[in-house]
Amino acid sequence: MKSDASRLCLVTGGAGFIGSHTVDALLARGYSVRILDCLQSRVHPKGKPSYLPAEVDFMLGDVSNPDDLDRALQGVRYVYHLAAYQDYLPDFSTFFHVNTESTALLYELIVGKHYPVEKVVVASSQAVYGEGHYNCRSCGTVYPDIRSEAQLQTGQWEPPCPGCGGSIKWTPTAETAVNPRNQYAISKYAQEMIAIALGKRYGIPTVGMRYSIVQGPRQSFYNAYSGACRIFCLSMYFDQSPVVYEDGQQMRDYVNIHDVVAANLLVLEDPKADYEVFNVGGGRGYTVVEFAETVARVFGKQIAPKIPGVYRFGDTRHIVSDVAKLRALGWKPQRTPEDSVGEYVNWLKAQDNVEDILDYVNRHMKQLNVIREVKG
Repeated sequence: MKSDASRLCLVTGGAGFIGSHTVDALLARGYSVRILDCLQSRVHPKGKPSYLPAEVDFMLGDVSNPDDLDRALQGVRYVYHLAAYQDYLPDFSTFFHVNTESTALLYELIVGKHYPVEKVVVASSQAVYGEGHYNCRSCGTVYPDIRSEAQLQTGQWEPPCPGCGGSIKWTPTAETAVNPRNQYAISKYAQEMIAIALGKRYGIPTVGMRYSIVQGPRQSFYNAYSGACRIFCLSMYFDQSPVVYEDGQQMRDYVNIHDVVAANLLVLEDPKADYEVFNVGGGRGYTVVEFAETVARVFGKQIAPKIPGVYRFGDTRHIVSDVAKLRALGWKPQRTPEDSVGEYVNWLKAQDNVEDILDYVNRHMKQLNVIREVKG
């Protein structure tokens, strides 16, 4: 479909995983697309990715830089603000500078310069829930805090009830629950609040999207934050056993990139989504061990995961998003983790520059004291 210059959409972070797939879908829908991306070296060490379409207006720049963002907003009608800082580094201020301040700057420029932006879609994260929603037989609905270092050191993985100290059971978490407990999650929730509040105040239709663990091709090999799909697939690729943290029974919510893109386009074009925040998840939970077994099955290899009794400090135990609100708009997840892994594996095998970076990532995480061992 021929692109319509009057429907120019800016995608910040458009060279990245979610951004680039959203760009492809926008072009297929007839939008014109501009990308603003700084090509952060830890995500794009080889520079501008070859998968970006030639018809995209690519701008190298920083979303936190007023001149770069102002330049990128010229002539724009729609904005996907997907650029984000994700890492386990303790550079706390960077999370707020990139994720939160850039969002305030976006609305500052739109309002201050009277740019005719018709909608903004902001990328948030499932991380804003912390441990999320649990049920206790005695106390009812509870939202436990992050597990203490003392608890994790003894290998006691399940969070206790914050009221009575008894056992609790996880349930899917809806958008009404917010309990961010690390620098990334706090920065993303602050970003949401800025976007929705300023959008309402100044009449700029705005939508927040709380993505679960998004999976599929184009996830960077080099970004330690990009998760289990990358780590487990690279392990299988190099005939190594993937390392599973804790006991592998923690629940996670995986969603396919194409389902995410479908949600992104739906909220752009449906006014019922305006000024709302939506979970974008896979619709059910899987244990980490189940996911590791899925990866082995897709590769056709009999390699079991290793469970060495280590944990990643700051991780949640269980988190699965309730997607009923987004379903009410007519969206539903269409693909399984097996579909996502299959796509990722096909993409991985098509690369001619795959390097064994697993040892580097593990050393890097240990140096940061993120991966820690149970003491007994």
